[in-house]
Amino acid sequence: MEKIQLNRLKKVLIRAYHSLPYYRKKLEDAGVNVYDIRSLEDLQSLPFTTKDDLRRAYPFGAIAEPMRNIVRIHSSSGTTGTATVVGYTRKDVDTWAELMARTLCGCGVTAEDVIQVAFGYGLFTGGLGVHYGAEKLGATVVPMSTGNTLRQIQIMRDFGVSVLCCTPSYALYLAEVARENGVEWGKTKLRLGIFGAEPWSEEMRVEIERKLPIRACDIYGLSEVIGPGVAFECEARCGLHISEDHFLPEVIDPQTGKVLPPGEVGELVFTTLTKEGTPVIRYRTGDLSALMYEPCACGRTLVRMKRVASRTDDMLIVRGVNVYPSQIESVLLSFDGVEPHYQIVVKRENYLDLLEVQVEVAPQFFSDEVKVLERLKKQIEERLKAELNVHCEVKLLEPKSLARSEGKARRVVDLRKKEGMV
Repeated sequence: MEKIQLNRLKKVLIRAYHSLPYYRKKLEDAGVNVYDIRSLEDLQSLPFTTKDDLRRAYPFGAIAEPMRNIVRIHSSSGTTGTATVVGYTRKDVDTWAELMARTLCGCGVTAEDVIQVAFGYGLFTGGLGVHYGAEKLGATVVPMSTGNTLRQIQIMRDFGVSVLCCTPSYALYLAEVARENGVEWGKTKLRLGIFGAEPWSEEMRVEIERKLPIRACDIYGLSEVIGPGVAFECEARCGLHISEDHFLPEVIDPQTGKVLPPGEVGELVFTTLTKEGTPVIRYRTGDLSALMYEPCACGRTLVRMKRVASRTDDMLIVRGVNVYPSQIESVLLSFDGVEPHYQIVVKRENYLDLLEVQVEVAPQFFSDEVKVLERLKKQIEERLKAELNVHCEVKLLEPKSLARSEGKARRVVDLRKKEGMV
C-alpha cells in the first residue's frame, strides 16, 4: 500500500505543480521542490490546501485539465461564501463509481437490493455519487432526490426498497411522517440505511434504528476530495475504512498544523492520489476525527477513521469555553421523552454570551403536568452544565415546533454573527 501511495503521490504532485498556478506558487513560497519527494514522510513538508484557496480559484482555477477533458462539474452551495468548484474527467467519474460501489458493498448492499437515493441531485455530489456507485454494484436504483416526503414513503413501500440513502436528519423526518400516516414498516422490505453529508452522533444512530427497521451505517466524503466514497463503515461499525489507495489521510493539530499520532483527535487532511480533474494536496477538511491502524474485525486492512461528530468550524466559543453541537446532541438524546429535533441559539446580551438549547419533547411528555416538564428541563440543564462547563438555557418545545430539513439540518443559529459582534 505504501509503495502504491508514494508512487501516486509523486505523480499527483508533479501534475499539480505544472497544471495549477495557485498551487505552484504555494510550493515555491514554501521552498518545496516536488521532485525531491522521496518518502511519505516528506508529505509533511508540503503546504496545506484550504477551502479559501479553492474559493479564490473560482470558477475553474483549481481544475488541472483542459475543459475539453472535463465531463462533469460539481460545486458547493456557496451559502457561506464563494462556491468551491471541482471538475471530473471521464476517469474520475469511473473511479468515483468504483469507490462508491466499494463503499456500498462495505455497508452491506448487494446486487439484489433496491436502493432509494434521497440525497440531492445536481451540483451537490451526494445524489449522483451514490447513484453511479449503486449501478456499478448492480443494485436497482430509485433516484428520488430530496423532498416530497409522503411520495418517498409510498415509493419505498410500492417499489420494495431495501436500502435508504439520505442525511440522518432526513431519515428521522421520514420516520416522523411515516408514524403520523400510520405506515407499518414491517410490511416493507427496508433493512439498511446509509447516511452521510452531516455529522451525527452514536445516540442519533440509536434513535434512527429505533424508529426505522434498519441497520444504520455511516459514509464519509466531501466534494473537494471527490464526494461520497472516501470512507465507509463495515458490518463491525468501529470506524470508517478510508480508501487509502486513492486518498492519503493525515490528522493534524488544527492550531499548529502538526501531524498527530494515530488515535489522537484532530483535523482530517486528505491528499488525492488519483484525481485528475481537481487534485488537492493536504486539503484541510475541517472535520475532527482520529486514525486507527489496528486490524478490523471485518478483515479489511484499510486504515480507519473515527466517525466525524463535529467540525472545527462548528465549534462555538461561549464565554471562553469551546462547545461542539455533538456534545449537546449526545446529552439531549440520553433523556427519555426528548425528540431528536433541536436547535442551538447563541446570542449576546449586555456583552455576555447566552447559550439556548431548544428541543422538542415527545407528545406524551409534553402533555404532562408543568412540574414534570420543569423537572426534565432542570435535569437537562444540569447534565449540559456538567458536560460543557457553561450554563445553557433549555427551552422545551411542543412536537413539530422546529422546521424540518430535507437536506442538511441547521443545528446552530449564532445571532452574534448577524449583529457583527463576533
